[in-house]
Amino acid sequence: MPLRTLETWPHGAIMLDAQHTRFALWAPDAFYVSVELQDGRSVAMLPQANGWFETEIKCPAGTRYRYNIDGEMDVPDPASRAQASDVHGWSLVVDPLAYEWRHHPWQGRPWHEAVIYELHVGALGGFAAVEQHLPRLAELGVTAIELMPLAQFPGERNWGYDGVLPYAPHAAYGSPEQLKHLIDSAHEHGLAVLLDVVYNHFGPDGNYLGQYAKDFFQQDVHTPWGAGIDFARREVRDFFLDNALMWLLDYRFDGLRLDAVHAIDNPGFLRELAHRVRQQVDIGRHVWLVLENELNQASLLKHDFDAQWNDDFHNVLHVLLTGETDAYYSDFAQAPTAKLARCLSDGFVYQGHTTRHGHARGEPSSGLPPTAFVAFLQNHDQIGNRALGERLHQLCSPQALKAATTLLLMSPMIPLLFMGDEVNASEPFLFFTDHHGELAEAVREGRRNEFADFAAFHDPERRERIPDPNALPTFEQSAPSFAANEHTEFYRHLLRLRHQHIVPHLPGSVALGAQVLADRAVSARWRLGNGSLLQIDLNLSATALAHPAAQHVLFQTPAHDHAHLAPFSARVTLSPVGEHP
Repeated sequence: MPLRTLETWPHGAIMLDAQHTRFALWAPDAFYVSVELQDGRSVAMLPQANGWFETEIKCPAGTRYRYNIDGEMDVPDPASRAQASDVHGWSLVVDPLAYEWRHHPWQGRPWHEAVIYELHVGALGGFAAVEQHLPRLAELGVTAIELMPLAQFPGERNWGYDGVLPYAPHAAYGSPEQLKHLIDSAHEHGLAVLLDVVYNHFGPDGNYLGQYAKDFFQQDVHTPWGAGIDFARREVRDFFLDNALMWLLDYRFDGLRLDAVHAIDNPGFLRELAHRVRQQVDIGRHVWLVLENELNQASLLKHDFDAQWNDDFHNVLHVLLTGETDAYYSDFAQAPTAKLARCLSDGFVYQGHTTRHGHARGEPSSGLPPTAFVAFLQNHDQIGNRALGERLHQLCSPQALKAATTLLLMSPMIPLLFMGDEVNASEPFLFFTDHHGELAEAVREGRRNEFADFAAFHDPERRERIPDPNALPTFEQSAPSFAANEHTEFYRHLLRLRHQHIVPHLPGSVALGAQVLADRAVSARWRLGNGSLLQIDLNLSATALAHPAAQHVLFQTPAHDHAHLAPFSARVTLSPVGEHP
């Protein structure tokens, strides 16, 4: 990382020693800036080149402060490392070295070992409460937990994608030290920890940057959340690059999942982020970088990023399992079996193919390893973006779900589970926020209008029944219970097989293609790194198929003769080296 100069100050409050802190704010539209301390002191910040203001003050960790702009407006630090309460209140000086780590030897886990469990910290009760789940998840066969966004957002409850202070863990979840304790405890259980970060927009409440740093945004570039962020500016790029490094270095997260990078109109920023991370982490340490990207840019996965969430995998299986073809599922309604075969063979379904909107989407992905794709049957979006938050087991037959789960957990793609999947949780996961006044009304109505294109909600009266995101019960209903059951043992058994027979040989694995056996039935093959042949046969139809198994059946659901694929079944075979064509 290049040395900072007077023109490139680190954003925010940086402790110089136990009693002194340097404050730096990029405010190119301000004439005068001061640091206001809760003890009554007001210290003018010195103007520097390129719109920076900077000062050093004698104050320890825990000091409450905010900035005053032109004597007219008090604002929190946009790079606040913690907030005393909400997004509009006092920021806190934080000592990043205060926490005493217990597991210094931890170097992470190789990417091919990843079995990811996505969870919402607030729904589980905060950082300390999440710790209580770690032994259970490690025993299940999970190797990494992924936390939905933590950046301070308005109110007490939110999915996290309305964050406005990206450096501050949300105060209602716990302190920075409690977050570090959670990560430390996860490492103790052999679990890596990923963080979902949002660098494509700020939330609608509590973002003051536009009032003193208009150049942070591109007013002529519009996103679903407002003006686009101007990543061409060095100060803006550093704001997010330093944020990524803070999570990875100060908090020891094992990786980042970058939300909706298709809304970042600057591929150079993404590559710079990847390069800076690789440069800064210790040699030998495993750090994962994962994208969410509707553009299916396979080129970003060749050198810079480890993998991408594969929405195509989910979408085509959802159509086959449920028959739903509303809205974006309509892109997978035609020839879904062939699309699933393409996904298992090449990674992405859309690799330059035309969508329902008439636009080409995606880049060729057949040259990428299977581990470049994160596969899932459910995640926060795919449950929570349903009007009523239903889970998949409430939408399809149990046996079909078992077959699809077998494909998920035994394919060479990296599997991701959403909290509650392993117990077939009956609770929904609903969209929830904690906005007030006009914004609350706008979010409530906007949420309901989103479903006008869905057949079940064409009727405005039916849309009125969609839960109010701002109502407390909407949040409370979204906390899953975790009573172990037969489904849990199914997950545990498959993950045991995965770790024993597949994971050790994933490096160097390649897809050998997939074929359509019949409507709603496919057979896919991969050569693993040790030369063995993995084959998964999937039948999501109600008709049995004559399809003899190769030798060495590793798993089959339901148990059936090896000459046929039963209705709603999956079969996994693993042929040793030298015992396949």
